[in-house]
Amino acid sequence: MELRVPPIAKEFIQRAMAVSGRSAADIVYEGARRILEEHERMVLTGANQETFLAAVRNPPAPSERLIAALRRHGELRG
Repeated sequence: MELRVPPIAKEFIQRAMAVSGRSAADIVYEGARRILEEHERMVLTGANQETFLAAVRNPPAPSERLIAALRRHGELRG
């Protein structure tokens, strides 16, 4: 894979390589990994956490519309 980066980005990567002893590929990989990790993880605190846990512990009954949709898609028989 080749990347074209602006001069400032190239400078940052080179500086990171110099202080860490890692390759440019390692640095790019680590940055991509961090971005995906942040995107894929959700952290809930306070009231949001309590609301989520309450919904998991006590889920609402399925609505008639949900039941109808599941029947249309063959997920529910009856």
